Amino acid sequence: MKWWFRQQLYTQIFICISIGVALGFFLSAEKVALIKPFGDIFINLLMMLIVPLTFFTLISGITKLEDLRSLRSLGGMTILYYGLSSFIAGGLGLAIALIIRPGKEAMGLLGQAAEPGHFNFVENLVSWFPRNPIGAMANAEMLQIIVFSMIVGIGLILMGKKAEALTRFVNDGADLMITITEFVMKTAPYGIMALVANMVANMGGSMLKEVSRFLIADYLALCVLLTVTYPLLLKFVGNVRPLRFYRNVLQPMLVAASTTSSGATLPVSIAAAEDNLGLPEKIWGFTLPLGATINMNGMAAAIGVIGVFACNLHDIPITPALMLQFMFLGMVLSVGAAGVKGAGLVMSSILLSTLGLPLALIPVLAALWPILDIGHTACNVTGDLVGSTIIGSRMGMLDEEIFCGSRAQRAE
Repeated sequence: MKWWFRQQLYTQIFICISIGVALGFFLSAEKVALIKPFGDIFINLLMMLIVPLTFFTLISGITKLEDLRSLRSLGGMTILYYGLSSFIAGGLGLAIALIIRPGKEAMGLLGQAAEPGHFNFVENLVSWFPRNPIGAMANAEMLQIIVFSMIVGIGLILMGKKAEALTRFVNDGADLMITITEFVMKTAPYGIMALVANMVANMGGSMLKEVSRFLIADYLALCVLLTVTYPLLLKFVGNVRPLRFYRNVLQPMLVAASTTSSGATLPVSIAAAEDNLGLPEKIWGFTLPLGATINMNGMAAAIGVIGVFACNLHDIPITPALMLQFMFLGMVLSVGAAGVKGAGLVMSSILLSTLGLPLALIPVLAALWPILDIGHTACNVTGDLVGSTIIGSRMGMLDEEIFCGSRAQRAE
């Protein structure tokens, strides 16, 4: 048992997924049903987290911008970049998923969750704004909760020092929810084992092909983000050489992929920003810690892919309203995606709940997330460094000699 508890969470999940597959393959559906309640409990715990976690972490992420008063130019450019890059990443994931269409040959496999309605852009947009935020929380109206949280966060920033007590309360609430999330995620291996066993026992092999299609769509979106979107931003917005940039940030990219943690990679990113990119502390001291908290482009891209995958599996038409929601959610949910291992599963649960879908897809995503998180974290960390470089260049604070390596060569 000591060996088991010394293992990383993803190792435990991998092992329990393997056990779940074996149980589902060798046991009958009736026998597997005996352990299904453990999976149901895990789903209920995830549902418990959705509203308070979204509310507190989103507001907390926004209040991290309190330095905007003293760093208006830097703060404005940083937030513009983070918001725009997340929106682009969400749209990129959506576009690629619409082309590859993961789940298209298994439509209706998980059951139809909702009747498609008529799309009216104005009515849909109006429905995002709550009349009663408490009622929205009680009914888990996630888009309304997200909009209300953003309004509260902006209000706290505008209040300044008057809101210090409220800001501390919100930050403490976010820390509390992250702590609870970490506790819930410790139960994930056992709940996922039960869910995977039930899924394998009751589903045919048609899901495997669609899972492969989903993985291809997700990683293709990440590849385009790394090889097309970021280089274009660096070249035409930051006026720096993309190839030189990637050479300078190779180490934090590798550390991000190996640790799957933006927070754990932060010291390496800071060292690369100062020693390789030639950025001053005024830039990276603001952009990188903030980016590690609220800028998750990999997760934003995944939101679009997961949304299309879920709608196809539930046989729900992907309307313009849903596309707009995917891109919006890709931007705002990525704000709350940092802090804990496996947080992507929680964000996926929020996405599915926002779309009015059951969490039947969660065991599939749980089985894939350790693989997905490698690429997601690498994209997240790279995106933070791209933004820092662009901002430093546009503000005239990027040391060209350090960036190009000429100073280091002369020193040698």
